[in-house]
Amino acid sequence: SGYKFNTTSYGATVVVVITLQTFAGMWINAFIVSVLCIAWVRKKSFTSNEKILMFLGCTRFWYLCITWVYSLLSIIYPWCFYVHPIPQLFAATQTFLNSSNLWVSAWLCVFYCIKIANFRHIFFVYLKVKIDRIVPWLLLSSVLLSLVISILIYNVTDKVHSNNLNSTTPGNFWKVSVRKDEHFFPVFFISGFGFATAFTAVMFSAFLLLFSLWRHKCKMQTNSVKNLSVDAHIKAMKSILSFFFIYSINFTCLVLTLVYSTKKKNPVTFLILLFLYAFPVVHSLILIFSNPKLEKTLLRILLCVKCKVCMR
Repeated sequence: SGYKFNTTSYGATVVVVITLQTFAGMWINAFIVSVLCIAWVRKKSFTSNEKILMFLGCTRFWYLCITWVYSLLSIIYPWCFYVHPIPQLFAATQTFLNSSNLWVSAWLCVFYCIKIANFRHIFFVYLKVKIDRIVPWLLLSSVLLSLVISILIYNVTDKVHSNNLNSTTPGNFWKVSVRKDEHFFPVFFISGFGFATAFTAVMFSAFLLLFSLWRHKCKMQTNSVKNLSVDAHIKAMKSILSFFFIYSINFTCLVLTLVYSTKKKNPVTFLILLFLYAFPVVHSLILIFSNPKLEKTLLRILLCVKCKVCMR
């Protein structure tokens, strides 16, 4: 009975904490998408930055929604994951949305770096001129790459699920575990390579922007002239460095997820889930407060809510 009590309390704690984080993240990302949609209706135009933020907000909203449903079902109704093709669809959908989220986040850092950093290399100048036309192709490539990975995940999950259903005798358990490891190794390798590539893009963007800021400040001190681009450098640098910090934590958690994927009801797994759910929330808040339009709208909404509460 003690074991059942601990399991129940563990499941209840996971449900409550993940639900709070999920709804906070869904509200924040829905706010970003709503503000950008209203601005698009009024202006009838979309900047490249707004396109990336819109796509990022949509993928994070649905990722949090699907992952919350998955976590809730796995704790309350775990038997439903033995029904074909529920586990396959959940795994593929989560992978698609999470991979899109990571890649678009990395492209956002690259976009800030290209737009703000000052380098005279011909390739960098070409990217700065063409970046607005390149952004839709970057978003499309993120979708296609995520779709390929999600299809691989679906196939592997389907094979593992079929092997588990076919194992009717105790002697087949060891064979099933070996087959499971063999099936999941290519997926772990592909997922890890994708995470590492996106993380490298963020790291290089932060490094290039920092180097551009340092060189620009040296020129200003030499010429004794103030330049407004320093403020843009510093603001973008704060945003990218904060994102680099939480992206590093998220990347570590994603790697640990691959390590602890077979261990359920583990305190480490619970902590990993907390950090993974916190990433879309914290980074979206950073994006809001680094964007003047989103920040003003959010402060205006909070002020109206505060006034209504005080009047009551």
